[in-house]
Parts: sequence; structure tokens; C-alpha cells
Amino acid sequence: VSVALELLTKPSLIFLDEPTSGLDPGMDRDVMQLLRGLADDGRTVLVVTHSVAELALCDKLLVMAPGGAVAYFGPPEEALNFFGYDTWADVFSAFENYRDYDWAGRWKGSQHYQMYAADIDAVAPQSVQMPPMQAMKPPKPQGWMSQFGTLVWRYMSVIASDKGFLALTVILPLVLGSVSLLIDSGKDLLVNTEINPTTQQPVPNGTATTVLLILAVGACFAGAANSVRELIKERVIYERERATGLSRSAYLMSKVFVLGVITVLQGLMVGVIGFASRTVPDKGVVLGNAVLVELCLPIMALGFTSMMFGLIISALVKTSEKTMPLLVMFAIVQVVFTGCLFALNGAIGVNQFSYLMPSRWAVGAAGATLDFNRIAPPGKGKPDDPLWAHSAGAWTLDMVALIVLGVICAFFVARFLRRHEPEVMRK
Repeated sequence: VSVALELLTKPSLIFLDEPTSGLDPGMDRDVMQLLRGLADDGRTVLVVTHSVAELALCDKLLVMAPGGAVAYFGPPEEALNFFGYDTWADVFSAFENYRDYDWAGRWKGSQHYQMYAADIDAVAPQSVQMPPMQAMKPPKPQGWMSQFGTLVWRYMSVIASDKGFLALTVILPLVLGSVSLLIDSGKDLLVNTEINPTTQQPVPNGTATTVLLILAVGACFAGAANSVRELIKERVIYERERATGLSRSAYLMSKVFVLGVITVLQGLMVGVIGFASRTVPDKGVVLGNAVLVELCLPIMALGFTSMMFGLIISALVKTSEKTMPLLVMFAIVQVVFTGCLFALNGAIGVNQFSYLMPSRWAVGAAGATLDFNRIAPPGKGKPDDPLWAHSAGAWTLDMVALIVLGVICAFFVARFLRRHEPEVMRK
């Protein structure tokens, strides 16, 4: 596997130390024939080996005696005849039994030395003619867009080959969106149909907040679940490829792009299932008659931002087993800070902390469209939530905040990825 990984970069010079160690004779031959093919393709291949079964595939054979002295250099088929033995076992035994023998002197005094010593001298360090520095051009690195395209294509191929994951990406939003249908669908999401006979005021519509809570939690869970293992499971691959010139931003953006498309489509499914079967306002605060789109956009953006939070978790943990507890904790925290369970506005400290939660802003955007301050007021004596204001400004602020949170997450993911790179690449 290590040899295969190195061959991916198509090196022109390959050093291999015992590449056939531990292999059966058949696989020994396969590996040596592969290396023979690489050499025929114009590459230089140097192999250190104690396996003598396939030495005939080599162009030249260099035999080292104890102490590092050259005992032979030349065609492999002439080596045994040079040493005067029938088998390589006898040669190795001779090296061991006659350690004081001048093997190097024997080689230098032989006819083979006269015939092939020039080849050794040709590769001696002192005889290599180095070109001037200005004439040496470093290889042109692969461009950012080229890396990004390759990574996206590879990632999509991996996902497409995993039928279980593909099925889960469709089933998960269907289930999460369908759960919201269990809430009383007879109640209007916008209009308070019940009137308090004493106060003659509309009764707060708890259905709206409950439905939105379920949809928001579903989008959070689906988005984070898509990405929470993506970086940790590829960490070894990333470290190797980063050391050979992989762009950190290209790698991260390939994940964001592919997972983002999947997560946004899942959010759209969750939103459509949750909102399409219920009565919604005739007009939105931003998109006019496209109310369903205006309601689905916060759910889609919430899924995307949650996916970015999942990447942070994946970049932080050291093992994939640690991702699940953190995923559950993330989802639970989002439930608490949606603003649907209790009023957040006016709660000193708690409200400010909730601004760090993507679910707070997503529910705020949908609440602005549905006018939550009117159909689900925060309670007696409590001020209206400004994030739920039925205005284009409040909806836009909520959506921009969601996007900003996603950008901040991308920054932190890039910083955390940097910790797993070779020190020379941390720039």
C-alpha cells in the first residue's frame, strides 16, 4: 500500500527498501515485474532486497559485502559465476564466514570491474554535473481549481459508491420532516383560531413553535451528521497528500461544496414536508408570494451552518468514536436555544449566548415570516423578540447571521486542519 501511494505522484526516481519482504513467491514476482515496467517507462528504480528469486528482472545488480564494500556490480546473471558459487545462499555464507576477506579488492581486480566500473563512477556524487541554479525550474504545482475539481470528483465518487449513505441522505430528511406532521395539523401556523372568552384576545398558537422546533432540530441533526466524521476518517490521507502539495483550502472547499449541496437539499426536503401541508401567510416579508421558499430558506441555511459545525467537531477529535457524543450534545444544545421552549429575549447572558447558536437565527428568520411575536408571544410582561419582528430587516439580519456563523466555522476548521499538517506546510 505504501508503494502504491508513492506511485500516485508518478515519481521519476524511486527508492524501495525490501518491497517484497513477507510476500509469497507469486506476489514477489508481481511486484518485481511492476518495478520492471516502471523502469521500462523511463524511471529510475533502486531496490534493496534479500530476495534473490527475481533478480534477473534487474538491469544491474550491486552486491554489498559486510562493512558496506562493493563486492560486485554488473548484470545479475553473471553474479554467481563471478563469486564462483552455485547458489546465493553459498554467497551469503561466504560473506559471513570470511569477513576478513578483501571482497572489495577482489572486485576491483576483476575483469567485471574494468567493464562496469564506469557505470558506478558515472553515478558517484563527485562526478554528477549539476546544472546552474537559474536553469533548474521547479515543477509547476497543480492549480487550485484543478485540485478542487479533482477532490470534488473523487469525493462524489466515494459517496456514489456508498449505497447505504445515499439511502440515508434521502431517508433521514424524510423521517425528520414527517415527524412534524404528527403535530396537530388542524391548527393554522399563522392565524390564532382560538379566542380567550375572558380577554377576547387570541390564544397563543403553540403549534407553530412546536412545528418549527422539530424542523429546526431535524435540520441541525441532518447537517451535522453529514459532516461529523468526514475529516477524521480521512486524516491520514489528508496528512500524506498535504505533504505532497495539496491545498488546504481546496480540500476544505471540496468538502464544503459537496456536503453543502447535499445538506441544502435535505433542508429543502425537511422544510417542504413541514410547511407545505399547513396554512402559511399569503405573503412573506421579503419574497412576497413565495412564502414557502422564504420559510424553507432558513431551514436550508441552518442545515448548512450545522454541517460546518460538524466539520469543526471532525477536525477537533482524535478518533471517530468521539464524534457521536459531541453530535448528540450539539443537537441538544440547539433545541434549548431555539427560543421555542422558553423566551430568550430579556434573559441576560443566556440571550447573548444564544446568538452563537445557528438554530436561534434560523428560527428567528422563520418566526419573522410567521410573525411569532403575534401568534406565539413570549409571555406576559416579557418584551417581544426583535429577531422575530415581522419585517424584512429582521429576516435579513437572521439570515446574514446564519451565513456569518458558517464563515466563522470555515475559518476555525481551516485552523484546526493546520494542526495535522507537516510543520513545513503550516503557512
